Amino acid sequence: MTMRGDDPAPTALPRTMKRRLAGWGNFPVEECEVFRPEHAQELGEIVRRAPQQSLIARGLGRSYGDAALNEGAGVIQSDRFDRMLSFDPETGILGCEAAVSLAEILDHLLPRGFFFPVTPGTKFITVGGAIAADVHGKNHHKSGSMSNFVLDFRLLTASGEVLDCSREQNPDVFWATIGGMGLTGIVLDARLRLLAVESAFMNVEYERLGDLDALLSRLRDSDEDYDYGVSWIDCLAAGRSLGRSVLLRANHAAAGELPPRMRAAPLEAPTGWRLAVPFRLPDFTLNPLTVRAFNMGYYHTHPTGRFVASCDRYFYPLDRVHHWNRAYGRRGVLQYQALLPPETSRDGLVAMLEALSASRQASFLAVLKACGPASRGLLSFPRRGHTLALDLPNTGNAVRELLTRLDRIVLRCGGAVYLAKDCCLAPEAFSEMYPNLDAFREIKAKIDPLQRFSSSQARRLRILDG
Repeated sequence: MTMRGDDPAPTALPRTMKRRLAGWGNFPVEECEVFRPEHAQELGEIVRRAPQQSLIARGLGRSYGDAALNEGAGVIQSDRFDRMLSFDPETGILGCEAAVSLAEILDHLLPRGFFFPVTPGTKFITVGGAIAADVHGKNHHKSGSMSNFVLDFRLLTASGEVLDCSREQNPDVFWATIGGMGLTGIVLDARLRLLAVESAFMNVEYERLGDLDALLSRLRDSDEDYDYGVSWIDCLAAGRSLGRSVLLRANHAAAGELPPRMRAAPLEAPTGWRLAVPFRLPDFTLNPLTVRAFNMGYYHTHPTGRFVASCDRYFYPLDRVHHWNRAYGRRGVLQYQALLPPETSRDGLVAMLEALSASRQASFLAVLKACGPASRGLLSFPRRGHTLALDLPNTGNAVRELLTRLDRIVLRCGGAVYLAKDCCLAPEAFSEMYPNLDAFREIKAKIDPLQRFSSSQARRLRILDG
C-alpha cells in the first residue's frame, strides 16, 4: 500500500502499452491497450481524451473470464490508487481508494479487531472489484452481499464528472454500479462498514455427508446456528453417492473461547506456510484420474469434527498457494458458478452433478453454498437459493459444450450465472437470467450514452446495445 501527498498537476496523456491480458482463469487471452495512471488528474484525462473507443478498469485481475478485458481497446490498470484514507474504530467505517485490496485491509485492521464483512474465496481482490461484482461469501445466507456494507462511493463517469453515490445521492447510479461489472464508470474511493471481531480465529466444524440430500438437509438445519457455511462436493461421485460432500461451517471465535496458548494475543493469527506453483504445469496434469484421486483423498481426510482455525485457513485456503491457477496449464481454467432458487435447487443440482459426472470433465474444486435475499444491485448475482461453483480445465469444445448444457439446466430452473466467473454464456441466456437488464441499460444510457465504458464481456453478452 502506498501513501502519497497531494496529486501533481495533470500531464500529457500517457502512452499505452499493448499487452496480452487474461483473467485469473487464463482464458480467454486478448490483446489490450493498457494505461497505468499515476494520479487522479491523469485518470480523468484518460477517460476524457484517450483515443481508444472504449475503456474498462482493471484491479488485481481476479475475475475469471473477460470482464476486465477489452480486446483492441483500452484497459485502465488502477493498482496505484491504493491509499487508505480514514478509519473510525468506534463505528468500523473505513474510507479507502478503490485499488486497496482485502488483503491490505486485513493486514492493517484485523490486528485492531476488524474483519471484512463479506469476503469471497480470495483476499487478493480490490475494493473496487468487490463493488463491481457485488461479491458474496460463505455468510450470504445471513449477511448478504457486499452492497449491504457499502455506505457510499465516488464514481468517475464517462464525461469526466465525479458523482457522489449512495442510497440517498444518485441512488439509481449506486445500484447500477454495485454488481455492474465496471460499466457505469470507475469507482475512485468508497466508505465501507467493517465487522468487529474479538479474535483472528474461527470455530470450525467439519461434517462428512454421504449424498446431496443429506447436505441440503444439514444446510437448512444449520443456517441459524452458523454465520458461515460452505461445502466441498465430490463432483465425480455418482449413483447413491451423488453429491457426497464435506460441510465446513464456522463462527468467529470470541477471545475467551480460544485455547489457552492463543488467548494472550487473540488477534495475532499465524501466517503459516505458503507454497507456489512456479510455472504452468502440463495441460494433462489435471485429468479425471488425478481429480478423482484428489476428491477421494479430500473426502476421506476430512472426518466429522471441530477445531479452531485462523481466518486465513478457513476463508482463503487457495491463497496459501501462490499462482495456483498455473496448475491448470497453458490452456487455463473455466470457472463456472450458477445459482438455483430454493424451489428448484435440489432437482437442478442433481441434473448439474449428473451432467458433470457423465461428461468426465473433471472439476478440481466443486463448492456449494446457501444464499439469502438478493441485493438491489441491478446486475447483482446472489439471490435466495444455492450456488454451485466449478473449476473446469479448459479442454476446448468439450468443456464449452458441457457449460452450454449446464446453462440450459440453470435457465430451466430459473437461476443465473455469475458474471465475475463467466466466459462462455450466450447473450440470450444472460438476458433471461438478469431481469433488471433493461433498467440497467436505461441508467447506463443516461450517464454514458456513447458507451465509453465497455468490456469484452459486455459486448459478448450484449449488455449495452440490447
